[in-house]
Amino acid sequence: MIEMLSYPFMQRAFVAGLMIAVLASLSGSFIVLRRYSLLSETLAHVSLVGVSVGLLVGLSPLWMAVATSLAAAWLIEYLRSSRGLYSDSILAIFLSGSLALAIVIISLSGSFNASLFSYLFGSILSVSNDDLITMGIFGSLSMALLILFFKELYFIAFDEEVARTSGLRVTLLNFMLVSIIAVIIALSIRIVGTLLIGALMVIPPVAAIRFGMGFFKTTLLSIAIALVSVVIGLSVSFFFSLPSGAAIVLCLLGIFIVALVLN
Repeated sequence: MIEMLSYPFMQRAFVAGLMIAVLASLSGSFIVLRRYSLLSETLAHVSLVGVSVGLLVGLSPLWMAVATSLAAAWLIEYLRSSRGLYSDSILAIFLSGSLALAIVIISLSGSFNASLFSYLFGSILSVSNDDLITMGIFGSLSMALLILFFKELYFIAFDEEVARTSGLRVTLLNFMLVSIIAVIIALSIRIVGTLLIGALMVIPPVAAIRFGMGFFKTTLLSIAIALVSVVIGLSVSFFFSLPSGAAIVLCLLGIFIVALVLN
């Protein structure tokens, strides 16, 4: 363990991974409660479009991922809340459409390069100091908003219509939540990868729910599960030369199976 942490790239990977674990599991608790879990997978595929555009035109893939993910999140929430479309239908359309668009853009670039591969499946070697600064700024802002509006977001997730009649600004809070999720997903793809980030956001809350505690305790347990999975996953990926994102997700699945058996 000491040898592993002596490498700067592993230090950066652990800082980024633990940061993302807290943010993803905390925000994921709200979307799981709302049965809106497919949102994370959809925005992950949308982020892949941004990454592909960035690699094609020479812009920052991370910032392009943030921009496209935010735009898609706002459009999805607008269609759901203002146009009366079913959320699962909207997410399915965006998921398949964004994946098709990403494939077309990748084909235009003429190659499936190593940079794109790292965004698909995660790469601990690709996390830089600038990435950590960006994650720290946006992660702190996202965490502050989630904690500040924790009760309101829980109320909306539990019963949106009652929350609306109670005077809460439901539409504004919904847009804030999907914006936070979009940013977290875009920031997470360096660690977990575009194809696997949905698991880090969904599996910890689902596993924690199996223990039948209150929402606050379930959220804390969800965060703990995510943190443990990131530590174990990154350690395993280092010692056995495995993809970091896949190792983290397999750890999450293992914990979920244990929770399923115990409860």
